[in-house]
Amino acid sequence: MSDLGAVASGSHQDSADDLVAVIRKVAWRLMPLIMICYLFAFFDRINISFAKFQLQSDLGLSDTAYGLGASLFVIGYVLFEVPSNLFLYKVGARRWIARIMISWGLATAAMVFVNNEWQFYGLRFVIGAMEAGFAPGVLYYLTLWFPPSYRGRITSMLFLASAFSGLVGAPLAGLVIGHMNGVLGMAGWHWLFLLGGLPCVVLGIMVLKLLKDRIEDAGWLSPPEKMLLSGQIAQQSRHPSTGHSLMGALKTPGFLTLGLVYFLIQVASYGLNFWTPHLIHVAGTNNPTMIGLLTAVPYVCGAICMVVVGRLSDATGERRKFVFGLLVMSAIGFFAAGFFDKQITLLVIALAVMGAGVVASIPAFWALPPKLLTGAGAAGGIALINTLGQLGGIVSPIMVGRVKDLTGSTTPALYVIGTMSVICALIVLYAMPESLRRKEAAL
Repeated sequence: MSDLGAVASGSHQDSADDLVAVIRKVAWRLMPLIMICYLFAFFDRINISFAKFQLQSDLGLSDTAYGLGASLFVIGYVLFEVPSNLFLYKVGARRWIARIMISWGLATAAMVFVNNEWQFYGLRFVIGAMEAGFAPGVLYYLTLWFPPSYRGRITSMLFLASAFSGLVGAPLAGLVIGHMNGVLGMAGWHWLFLLGGLPCVVLGIMVLKLLKDRIEDAGWLSPPEKMLLSGQIAQQSRHPSTGHSLMGALKTPGFLTLGLVYFLIQVASYGLNFWTPHLIHVAGTNNPTMIGLLTAVPYVCGAICMVVVGRLSDATGERRKFVFGLLVMSAIGFFAAGFFDKQITLLVIALAVMGAGVVASIPAFWALPPKLLTGAGAAGGIALINTLGQLGGIVSPIMVGRVKDLTGSTTPALYVIGTMSVICALIVLYAMPESLRRKEAAL
């Protein structure tokens, strides 16, 4: 009997080792290209924050107008988000993600033709509409290739690209703004959008050529590897809830709560992304290159934090508690940034804490929705949660810009965002449905 037990134990260990090897093989095949795409997607969202000073000067924009332009991107994104992901489910993730990247890359590059306020508003809306569906589409795509027990780490890898976008993109943006202004007769901020947009067109073509829609289509996996991976995904998703369709997702207990949580997270995220260079500038740093370097600090801390949290949350299954802790860090960072807004050293420390909390909370959050949603419900439902969250991208820039115009300071807005982060943390800890808690405990 003991020999049989040893054989069974050895067989189980071999199967686990085989799965790890397959997951590693799939990750190395898919994630580098996906991460580069996401890096450019995130940079094309935040590059307007580095262009802010030159763009406002050239176009004569107030802080409120700048905030409105930043928010119009999100309005376009929100309006087309769910339809975009429903099309993705029908035509295949590879084709639709490629279409998204090519169209938004061209629209971003077209910012070089903007020379007045209304053109700025219109093109920002178009860029958002073209990019709609990319982030939730990629998140849905990853659920087709990775079992739930690995999604915390894989999602952290994906969002690590957003941290690297700030880490690498912020200094490069500072260099472009500072040293390419006037080159070939174009403003520095024109170069920034051009260099951010055109590579997306190339990446979209690469997605079309290199990615596959299904495990069955992967010629680089052997038949036993395909069977093992497909079986694990099916087995670990064997207790789906009612969210097989978009309407089913809406009726799923906890779905709208997740949307509210992501809305509040995005209020904090857009506060960090769109106003960090401004906060550093107001604190006394005027050199564009130095502003870019200091802006990278919160993203460095966010990258480290999200890797650590991704591994710990996969190991323990305690997704909610990690999201709660990260949101508390975010709140502390916003309050401290408001308190130390004129002291550059302490401000950068506050931004580091803020970045660790905000940046890492996003991938930690995205491990939750796939526990409630499957099939078309996952495609449309994840898109709808992302849409509800992106409404925070409308509220945050306009609110901060309006407060800045009315009071001459961003400090009151930082306190408001910090308070909203505290509320979000309490919702995550105490208002999630019992079904989600049971699934979390089961993992």
